[in-house]
Amino acid sequence: MSTAETVFQIDPPFAILTFNRPEARNAMTWAMYDALVTACDCVDADPQVRVFILRGAGGKAFVSGTDISQFQGFREPSDAIEYEKKIGEVLGRLEGVAKPTIAQIEGAAAGAGCGIAATCDLRVATVDSSIGIPIARTLGNCVSTGTFARLMDLVGPARAKEMLYTGRLIPAAEAEHIGLLNRVVSKASLEHEVRTLAHEIAGHAPLTIRATKEMTRRILAARRSTESDADLIEMCYMSADFREGVTAFLARRRPQWTGT
Repeated sequence: MSTAETVFQIDPPFAILTFNRPEARNAMTWAMYDALVTACDCVDADPQVRVFILRGAGGKAFVSGTDISQFQGFREPSDAIEYEKKIGEVLGRLEGVAKPTIAQIEGAAAGAGCGIAATCDLRVATVDSSIGIPIARTLGNCVSTGTFARLMDLVGPARAKEMLYTGRLIPAAEAEHIGLLNRVVSKASLEHEVRTLAHEIAGHAPLTIRATKEMTRRILAARRSTESDADLIEMCYMSADFREGVTAFLARRRPQWTGT
């Protein structure tokens, strides 16, 4: 199930998916999103797997976001709406995995990386890691209702808004303090700490864990809005600001916002 950009391994009782584009700080391509869905299907289909671990290659990033170059082809509102719909479906599939999921974070978990990490059940990060969604200062687009809801579930509406308003990548210690991360560990001990936690979970009653996870999903889902966000997605992605943000990002310069 591995691809050119992802490595998927089953090492019972674990399954491990590695986002493997270290030269691009593991920025997600469409194929990587598809590989994540395939990995989720494999995890659910294999009774030997008790815990699913997600990690990034290279030590500099868990996932640095979606590959920005892919946004250059966005011309119609449907491009943006279909993109956010796809991300929603991918994260929904990850959220729906019946086994516990752990994000093993080393380096930045930014943009879509933050979204993926927030969708996992648990997040363990190194002391030098950071996490956040910097789009207000980089691209000028927006996140979907589903992604924002997951952040609100973890840190509450005030802190979630602060994260998006400031576009800050939050240092690991602060992220742990506000509930965005479960544990912060040394770089040298990350893999050991994640494996120890995963072994502990894998040794407990699978049906109790499955019921706990599904109960949590149902409760949170019942609290989430079903109101469409298509108008907000179109407003941002079809704006001159978004075109400027993408151009500036690829040119490695600061964007000039106009609010149009």
